[in-house]
Amino acid sequence: MVNLTDIKITQRDEQVLNLLVQGCSNKEIAEELNISPRTVKQHLRTLFLRAGITNGRKRVKLATAMYQKEQREVCNQVIG
Repeated sequence: MVNLTDIKITQRDEQVLNLLVQGCSNKEIAEELNISPRTVKQHLRTLFLRAGITNGRKRVKLATAMYQKEQREVCNQVIG
């Protein structure tokens, strides 16, 4: 599993990744964040490189790790 604490993730990277996890395409992400699809692609490429991810399966693992982190935060807000 990918450890998100070991990866530098900017606020914009996190926004892009959250939308990716929700199933949005690069075009949809771009429209939502008012950036170009090419910029979305660059955010993802940079993020995957930082995580040492070079193939599709590992990209899914990163997206899964992001989703799990998001779910823990939601649970902590409900509990706290």
